[in-house]
Amino acid sequence: MAAGMAAGNAGLPAVVRANEARVKRSFWRKLRRVAGRIPFAEDAAAMYYCAMDPATPLAVRGALLAALVYFIVPTDLLPDFIAGLGYTDDATVISTTLAMLAGHLKASHRRAARRALAIDEPAAPGGRAGPSRDAPRR
Repeated sequence: MAAGMAAGNAGLPAVVRANEARVKRSFWRKLRRVAGRIPFAEDAAAMYYCAMDPATPLAVRGALLAALVYFIVPTDLLPDFIAGLGYTDDATVISTTLAMLAGHLKASHRRAARRALAIDEPAAPGGRAGPSRDAPRR
């Protein structure tokens, strides 16, 4: 049984790497295009930062990346161009993934998401709010 489990997991890192490459390539372009029309933009961005955090466990990174790939792929259950319905399936995938893995999202992931999306964030004591060095350039 252990050999079967190992064989089943053998492809996981390659899938995670492929999803990571796709998310890095397309996530911010898609999110910027639709951020004003979707209520889950900050959650998706926080998921991105959590997935890219090397401290996040591999299984969690894999699940986050799979959800983000679903968001960026143009062919999904409900095409995104359908007014009023197009992003409901994406919202469901994002919110379900968040519900399952919320304990892995850190305050730093949320702060980075707000900065990347230019959401007003209160200044830290003795400092000022601003883009993090890992926020993508506009």
